[in-house]
Amino acid sequence: MPAIVVVGAQWGDEGKGKATDLLGGRVDAVVKFNGGNNAGHTVVIGAEKYALSLLPSGILTPGCTPIIGNGVVVDLGVLFGEIDALTARGVDASKLVVSANAHIIASYNRALDKVTERFLGSRRIGTTGRGIGPAYADKMSRTGIRVQDLFDEDLLRAKVTGALAFKNQVLAKVYNRNAADADAVVDELLGYRDRLRPMVADTSLLLNRMLDEGKTVVLEAGQATLLDVDHGTYPFVTSSNATAGGACTGSGIPPTRINGVVGVIKAYTTRVGEGPFPTELLDAQGDALRAAGAEFGTVTGRPRRCGWFDAVIARYAARVNGVTGFVLTKLDVLSGLAEIPVCVAYDVDGVRHDEMPMTQAEFTRAKPIYQLFPGWGEDISGARSLAELPRNARDYLDALAEMATAPIAAIGVGPGRDATVPVRDLLTGR
Repeated sequence: MPAIVVVGAQWGDEGKGKATDLLGGRVDAVVKFNGGNNAGHTVVIGAEKYALSLLPSGILTPGCTPIIGNGVVVDLGVLFGEIDALTARGVDASKLVVSANAHIIASYNRALDKVTERFLGSRRIGTTGRGIGPAYADKMSRTGIRVQDLFDEDLLRAKVTGALAFKNQVLAKVYNRNAADADAVVDELLGYRDRLRPMVADTSLLLNRMLDEGKTVVLEAGQATLLDVDHGTYPFVTSSNATAGGACTGSGIPPTRINGVVGVIKAYTTRVGEGPFPTELLDAQGDALRAAGAEFGTVTGRPRRCGWFDAVIARYAARVNGVTGFVLTKLDVLSGLAEIPVCVAYDVDGVRHDEMPMTQAEFTRAKPIYQLFPGWGEDISGARSLAELPRNARDYLDALAEMATAPIAAIGVGPGRDATVPVRDLLTGR
C-alpha cells in the first residue's frame, strides 16, 4: 500500500488540509513532517469549520492515526491548547502520536524570534514570531531540546542552562531585553511531561511497520514549495524542508517507500509575508480576489497577498517535488470574471524565462508575461463532475495542467469537504 506525500505547490495556504482530508477515509495515518504552529490548515466538514495549526489534518478522520513527525518543532502549549479545543467540540484526539525526536519550541525561542524580527526593520523576513526559526536554528547548531529530553530532568536542565549561557547574552547585551531564567523554562516544560508521555513513540519505526502491514500513510507538509528553506524564494522562506524530499527526513520513511506526490495548488496565487511575488495584484482586482477567496491566514489572520496563477511556479513545483497529480483548489473564486490572466513566463531585463530564474536578484526583477483565457459566469460550487463545469472552466483547467506538466487529479469548487470534482484517484493516480 502507498505512502503519499501532500505538498503545497505555491507559497502556502493552497488547501492542503482539504486534500489530505479527501484521502482520509482510506488512510491509516497522516503525518505532519515539517514546520510548527506557524501555518495552518482549514478543514470544513458540513457546517463545522476547523482551523488546525500544529495538528495533522488526519486528526479529524475517525480511525486515522495522526502523527507529529521528527521534522516538526513543537510548542507544547499550543499542542495541548489545540487538543483541548478539538476535544471540547467532540473530536477524539486520543490517537495522536508524537515523535520522541521532534524538537521543542522553548519560551526563549519565541522571545528571540520576535525581537530579531523587530530589529531587522525593513529587512524583516515576515515571520509569525512563534519561535519556529530559532528552534530550527538550535536543532542545526545541536543545542536544541527534543521531546524525549522531558523524560530526563537532569539532561533537560543541562541543555536549557547550556543554551541560555549564550542566548541570554544576546537578549540582554544585543537587544536590551531581560534574560531568560533557566529554572522557569525547565519548570514550564516539565509541566507538560506527564500529559505528553503516553503520546510519545518511535514514529519512524511505527510508520515503517504500518507500511509493512499494508497500511496507507499520507505525509502532510506544512508551508509550501516556494517557502522551502533550500528550494524556496530564500531568504523569504520558512526554516524547514516543505518539499517532498523533506517528507523522508521529517518522518523516517525512506524514499523507496514513497508511491506518489500530490501537489496542492490554487487556481490563482497567494502569499503571506515578505518577498517577491511576480503576479501580485496591488489593485482592486487583488482586493476582490482576497474578499472572494477569504484570503486571511488560518493562524495569524493576516491578509494574504493575491495574484494570478503562475505557471512558472507550478512547473517548478512539479519538478522539485516530482508531482504525480495536482489538487487545484478555489476554482469557484474565479467565477464571474470575463477574462482570466495566467502568467506563462517571466520577463527579466528583456529576456524571457520559461523556468524559474536561477538567482534571487533575477526573480525579484521578474515581470509576468500573461496569456488571457475566457472566463465563465456560472456558479460552479455545485459541480461534482467535469461534465458539470462550464466549457471555459474545463479549457482553463486543461491549459493549467499542460503548463504545469502534471495532471489535475481533483478540483476544489468550494470550502466544504464535498465541494470537489474528482478527476483521478489520489492514491493510485488512475
